[in-house]
Amino acid sequence: MPRFYLTTAIDYANGDPHLGHALEKIGADVIARYHRLRGDDVHVLMGMDEHGQKVQQTAAQHGIEPQAFTDGVAATFHAMWARLGIHYDQFIRTTDAHHKAGVRALILRIMERHPDDFYERSYTGNYCVGCEAFKQDVDIVDGKCVLHPTRVLEEVEERNWFFRLSKYQPFLQQLFADQPSYLEPSSRRNEILGLLAQGLEDISASRAGLEWAVPFPVALSTGEVQGLYVWFDALPNYLTATGFPESGFEHRWPAQLHIIGKDITRFHAVIWPAMLHAAGLPLPHQVWAHGFAYSNGERFSKSSGVKLDLGEVIDRFGADAFRYVLLREVPFDGDGNFSWERFEERYTSDLANALGNLASRATAMVEKYCNAVVPNVVAPAAESDDSVDIAAYHAAMDGSRGFLLHEGLAAVGRMTARANEYTQATAPWQLAKDPAQREALEQCMASLIRRLAKQAVLLAPFMPQKSQALWEQLGGNDRVDAQRFADVASLDAAGWTVHKRDGLFPRPVTAAP
Repeated sequence: MPRFYLTTAIDYANGDPHLGHALEKIGADVIARYHRLRGDDVHVLMGMDEHGQKVQQTAAQHGIEPQAFTDGVAATFHAMWARLGIHYDQFIRTTDAHHKAGVRALILRIMERHPDDFYERSYTGNYCVGCEAFKQDVDIVDGKCVLHPTRVLEEVEERNWFFRLSKYQPFLQQLFADQPSYLEPSSRRNEILGLLAQGLEDISASRAGLEWAVPFPVALSTGEVQGLYVWFDALPNYLTATGFPESGFEHRWPAQLHIIGKDITRFHAVIWPAMLHAAGLPLPHQVWAHGFAYSNGERFSKSSGVKLDLGEVIDRFGADAFRYVLLREVPFDGDGNFSWERFEERYTSDLANALGNLASRATAMVEKYCNAVVPNVVAPAAESDDSVDIAAYHAAMDGSRGFLLHEGLAAVGRMTARANEYTQATAPWQLAKDPAQREALEQCMASLIRRLAKQAVLLAPFMPQKSQALWEQLGGNDRVDAQRFADVASLDAAGWTVHKRDGLFPRPVTAAP
């Protein structure tokens, strides 16, 4: 059974989950569910990044200790991912004892293999607390970070441990030359190639006066023990989650896929592979950097003040509808806009009118014309057209062209539209009036249920609850997520007993704000 270890970026513990978090986690969940339907041995890692200056400051503003603050934030993220139907096999927190031990072991392993990779140096730079990173001139506009324009950059002058990142520039350039797919989509890879062309600088690996941090395992020559720079703490979570440095971690490492946002590509595609290479450890197979969700050109984020209440949208439309519309509207290889207006339009056209109406009509007609039992008849020639879109669905989802989740949904949408057109063209309500057309009527009924069953399997990664509900209405055996893609082409619904129920996608009763 192929192994598939998938990770997402661990979320920074300084606020509630927002649309940007949801986009990444839903997309990762869809990819993981897709691989389970392929029959892969899937392990999904999510978690929380809980150290650093920003968390320390936010906890102080709330008048509580950092650990108590992060405990509350982690609970909020757990609850939201549960509401959105997001499944993970492991949830790591950087305050976990085994993680801190693993980070220390990784740093010491690098120092043992390459004693000059970490060295002391005094440094002056502009530090963005929001990014937990020093910013270069290209990242600064009007004296502020381009990603956190409401925060004032801090001018920091201190003596730290530095990591000799510049040493690994040739290795990284060779990595991208030999494995272009290591970082995708290509737009993100081109950005990193441009960064490498400018030349890499060594980076600070510790911070002075940072109490809420994993201690750097070696003191400075002055005797000062500094806190580990938050990215040197956060990035190793993908490795420490496997049990590193204990024996057996190789069973899961390396990861097949890191899913991250495009704003942290440099950390995952430059610093992280350099650290792993320095430690003599294998690299993850691939990094996929998704884009952002925008509202009228502005990014949804706490710092920008552009917000959407995830709880409200789930209450009004349901978690599965939100998952569907978000990934249909925001391409997973780039940026996209999201609005209440487009949400209602997409929900109504794709889900209520197209898929939901097709399921309601088909099950009602099988119940009325065939005593609720799907006939055993030969499939019509028109049904074979679905094979093209099934192939397009897999090409968009299996990673061979990247993870184009919006294209996968579009392919299933074409199948739904074709089934609706087939219903109108065949007019089974007319066939039912003529006993001589009985075979044609049964062929139509069986075709509609079979097509819907295939769509239920293909949509299961995106809408697990609604797909299961549809599967049960059609009379499918077992659970929809227990099916396998290899069997979809030969799926036969003959003999199934349909169960007509309430519509899958009722129209929302309240107007959008």
